[in-house]
Amino acid sequence: MRAAAILGLGTSSRDLCVFQQGSSDEWLVGLPSAADGVDAVLVFGGDGTIHRHLSALVQLAAPVLVVPAGSGNDFARSLGLLKLRDSLAAWQAFSAGRGSVRAVDLGCITALSEDKAQHYFACVGGLGLDAEVSRRANALPRWLRKSGGYALSLPAALLAFAPSPVQIWASTNDFTETSARQDAHEVEKALESTCAGLSLRSDQPTVLAAFANSPFYGDGMKIAPQAQLDDGLLDLCLIRGMDKLKLFCLFPTVYFGRHLGLKEVVYSRTARAIVKTGQPLDVYADGEFVCKTPAEFRVARRALRVIVNP
Repeated sequence: MRAAAILGLGTSSRDLCVFQQGSSDEWLVGLPSAADGVDAVLVFGGDGTIHRHLSALVQLAAPVLVVPAGSGNDFARSLGLLKLRDSLAAWQAFSAGRGSVRAVDLGCITALSEDKAQHYFACVGGLGLDAEVSRRANALPRWLRKSGGYALSLPAALLAFAPSPVQIWASTNDFTETSARQDAHEVEKALESTCAGLSLRSDQPTVLAAFANSPFYGDGMKIAPQAQLDDGLLDLCLIRGMDKLKLFCLFPTVYFGRHLGLKEVVYSRTARAIVKTGQPLDVYADGEFVCKTPAEFRVARRALRVIVNP
């Protein structure tokens, strides 16, 4: 068997050694190409490492094993791979022909005012306060990010943040072939002409809009507790404007998914949504900057094959 290993920041070939022990597999280090003919790809790192390689991994179509070794490991957590030993057990079973390969959905973001390139994400994409926290967390030293960088960045971001009007048009239908080739004016016209399939979900000051493919983000925060990796939908969690003290008290409840009971929190599901804002706002996904609004969010069904524990 031929396997490839992608080593993220803070990892090295030493981390790979335990997966190579007792194995006669042929190994490549680095992102493989289709010509390499690999049977599996191991990704050592966190959500950011996975995010940066998602497009190539989708095209490669080889089964992917995530080894949690980053500052945030929410995709691995969603797959039940909480520790290195969980990934090792999954790999040993896969190598022995007893492994389990699962096809999961990915989210996809298209910037409607820029180059219209598609950006995959594994966990959560969104805008608002979350984007500001992610921006601040990314500026921290890596060792500090790995020690709760998201939570550490929240207070300062909250003090400086003001809700912005956000308009979200959403549908339970999957229009995968339309808006990626339209400019913003055409998208607006398309929305007006397809009102039977689209509905205005929000048109008011919004603290946070999160489109979730998996339940977790921010290294364990359960922003979308009902999200599933293979249901063909993105879970949309909206937090409307509220008092900053109440908002600050809300965030600890997100770790347990208890924020859904608040009247300012709106939760729904959609296969496709278009987000428009008065002023362009940053859109982040898996903790990484993607584009500015307006943007389309949609689900890419069964786009990635992953190796999990049997």
